[in-house]
Amino acid sequence: MSVDPAIDPSAPPSGPGCVECEQSAGWWVELRRCATCGHVGCCASSPGQHATGHYRDTGHPVMRTYEPGGDWWWDYRTSDYTSGPDLAPPLHHPEDQPTPGPVGRVPANWRDLLAE
Repeated sequence: MSVDPAIDPSAPPSGPGCVECEQSAGWWVELRRCATCGHVGCCASSPGQHATGHYRDTGHPVMRTYEPGGDWWWDYRTSDYTSGPDLAPPLHHPEDQPTPGPVGRVPANWRDLLAE
């Protein structure tokens, strides 16, 4: 099986949370990891939608969930699920980090603030 050239299995994740949300003291619903460069961004339901923004800015088309227990992949080129090889660890954010997260920054009315 050949590996999609948009996937670099050796690229480590950029950190335990969304890069842009961490810089702006924002919050996220769930996290996604770029399979090309390891950038961790927030999902399309999050206010910032930084994983989608990363795709738009870089053209890196394949994301993997960065949630504990998850193993699905998304390809923005096809707007559909896909698959890929094992990636460099860790495969998810720390288990003690809640979803949504991070601790202390998620507003009590977060469900009312979800992106459509």
